[in-house]
Formats: sequence, structure tokens, C-alpha cells
Amino acid sequence: MFLLQPPQVRELTLFSAMPDEFRRPRRSDWADANRGGTPTDSFLEGPVLGDDGHLYVTDIPWGRVFRIDPQGRWSLVTEYDGEPNGMKFVDAGTLLITDYKNGLMQLEVASGRVTPFLARRNSERFKGVNDLVFDRAGNLYFTDQGQTGLHDPTGRLYRLSPDGRLDQLLGNIPSPNGVALSPDEKVLYLAVTRGNCVWRVPLLPDGSVSKVSQFFTSYGSSGPDGLAVDAQGRVLVANPGLGYLWVLNTRAEPVQVLRGPAGASITNLAFGGPQRRTLFVTDSTHGRVMTAEMDVPGLPLHRRG
Repeated sequence: MFLLQPPQVRELTLFSAMPDEFRRPRRSDWADANRGGTPTDSFLEGPVLGDDGHLYVTDIPWGRVFRIDPQGRWSLVTEYDGEPNGMKFVDAGTLLITDYKNGLMQLEVASGRVTPFLARRNSERFKGVNDLVFDRAGNLYFTDQGQTGLHDPTGRLYRLSPDGRLDQLLGNIPSPNGVALSPDEKVLYLAVTRGNCVWRVPLLPDGSVSKVSQFFTSYGSSGPDGLAVDAQGRVLVANPGLGYLWVLNTRAEPVQVLRGPAGASITNLAFGGPQRRTLFVTDSTHGRVMTAEMDVPGLPLHRRG
């Protein structure tokens, strides 16, 4: 008889906290809609490592992108009229941002200039885009979450090809959030926040999807958010409602649980360091970035090609 071993439990440690000079403890339109009107001095998301070794993060309610150097020192890259969430590098100097307010936006890191990349589809605005990932061929997968949930399961998953073709792969998701690809890129993992689960989305050779299934089921007040995959094909799941980061084997069994501090909202993650074994994790409610050293490196992130 097979007996599931309990997961190893570890504590996330502090890498760096947002300096007080950047905190804005007051209400915002985003906080009124998503935090019940609670004054929110920041809400960090979208961590990604640059070729310069710096960590870049978004601050959703105040339309900001920050750069954090290896010593944990913060600098403001840009501030604009938007609500930036997920980010990935298009090339060494350009970030692509999923902006809840504006659609897909492009940031020139050196100048801080933000310009539209894909604001609408067929003249229709998105519900509120959330996260993104590139495959080896330069296809972009991104989620359109908006305010969807079990009451309104109409969130969407899109694929944007390098030639500009936009395909809606799924349109029945109760709050699509983080996305990550398996090592062979035959499967896309999709965080479904209000369904409190992670879906497994097979990507077929003709570009379609089929037999989408529920891979992992969580619990609590707010379900899976950001995702990553390591070199062994393990899926790492940020779970803000629990303040956990799950490390799941290929059977979706938790083999590790990385815990944030009390009251943490663990929203997203990125691998970095010379061997991609250092994990950087956003604790959004505290305006902090946590870290952990992993036994398996993360998969390299691809760009537009």
C-alpha cells in the first residue's frame, strides 16, 4: 500500500521590504474594488529577474514598476496610469506587462517609457489581464481574469503568436490567474483562483486544447495565484489565502510547503541566481519580497524570439 509522505515544511525568509518612502497608505480605485476599500500602501506582483541580476516587481494599485538590486535596494523604474500585474522580458531591455486597466503594455526599462502593446481584441477591451508566459517559439500565453469567479465563470486564456494571431483557448474559467508551461511545453498549468485549484491544459500539435482537467485542489479564502515549474517538472503554486507556496510533484502531491509570515499574501514567484535555484516570492500585503533556496533549479523563461 502506498502511503503519501507528509510534505517538508520550510519558512520563507525576508529578502527585502519596500522602503517607507515608496509606501502610500491610502485608498485607491484598485483597493476599493479588490481590498474592500482598505488603505493599501502597495500590492506587489509580477516578479521577474533581468539579465542585470536585478529583480523587477509591479505595484498594482499605484501603477508602478520597481527594480531591486542583489543587495535588496529599491529604485523606481516607472509610474504611470495603469494597474500592472504580471511581467516577462521580451528582450534584455523590454518588459511586457499584463495591466488590468489597459491590457498588454510594454515597458522600456532604461527610460521608463510605457506604451500599449495590445489594448483590445476586435475593438473590445479585455476583462482585466493578469499573468503571462512565453514558449520557446515565442508564443505568448496570457490570462484575462477581470472580476470573474464561480458566480461568473467567463475568464479567458489567450495565445498570441509571433505573427500577431490571437486565439482564445478557453473562455469558461472562474478567475484565471498564473500560467506556466511543463518542461516539454505540451502542458500549460493554469491557476484558477476562485475555483481554488490549478488546471492542466494539454496543448495539442494543431494548436488547440482538449481534455482540460483539474490538476490540484487547494482550500481557503483565496486560491492559487502565480505559478512556476522547475527542471523536474514540479509545479510551484503561490497560494495567497493560505500564505503558502506549494511545491507539487508530477502527481500533484505536495512535497514541500514554503510558508510566509503571519498574515502574508503569497502571490507570485520567480527563480533567479546563477543556477536559478533562488526563489523570490512576493508577499503582497506586507510589501515584501521573500526568498528560499531550492534543491531543483527553475526552468529558464523564454522570450518573444
